[in-house]
Amino acid sequence: MKSLVFLSMIFLLFLPLTANTPHNITQSKLNEFTKKYGKKAQKRVLLWDNLVEKTRGKKTLQKLKSVNDFFNKIKYRLDIKHWKKKDYWAAPFEFMGTGAGDCEDYAIAKYFTLRKLGVPDHKLRIMYVKYRGKRTKFEQAHMVLTYYHKPNATPIVMDNINQKLKLATKRRDLKPVYSFNASGLWQAKNKGKTFKQVGKNNLRSWKDLMSRI
Repeated sequence: MKSLVFLSMIFLLFLPLTANTPHNITQSKLNEFTKKYGKKAQKRVLLWDNLVEKTRGKKTLQKLKSVNDFFNKIKYRLDIKHWKKKDYWAAPFEFMGTGAGDCEDYAIAKYFTLRKLGVPDHKLRIMYVKYRGKRTKFEQAHMVLTYYHKPNATPIVMDNINQKLKLATKRRDLKPVYSFNASGLWQAKNKGKTFKQVGKNNLRSWKDLMSRI
């Protein structure tokens, strides 16, 4: 009898691990993902899935912070070292699967996760900027994700370098060049203070990315 009770306790102890069914990726896709990237990557995706479920009903600012914090924990690595390509825009599951990426990969993963959390597309833009760090006069290409509460409002910046949510006006180290989302492309004007929509998003890298999502 004691043996039966002990075995029952062991079964209950491990039940939550075996019954962990994902909500935002099918089990078959998760199996394919695990086969390709391994168990460590599987844990990362299950943590992402849990994040989406726990954050879905939260206020927008909490969604921004949770998503920003989650992806900023992933290791930064240049495309040329990671993908053996000069420029490669990874899909979110590629980014989570390989456990590394560079600036556009963070911005893209945050963008699609926030879309899944119900944030409207017109309030989100991936922004190409020139970044200038402290103690240097040189600028480097960089990408961040921005959130607009209203069309002409100052956006909130989600970044993997300065990892705190900040209004764009507080990020003097960033010089906007252009921004985009799934439906449009905007060019920066007045030193990045305003943007003018110049058409649809026909960026080649975006089209290549979408073919893998």
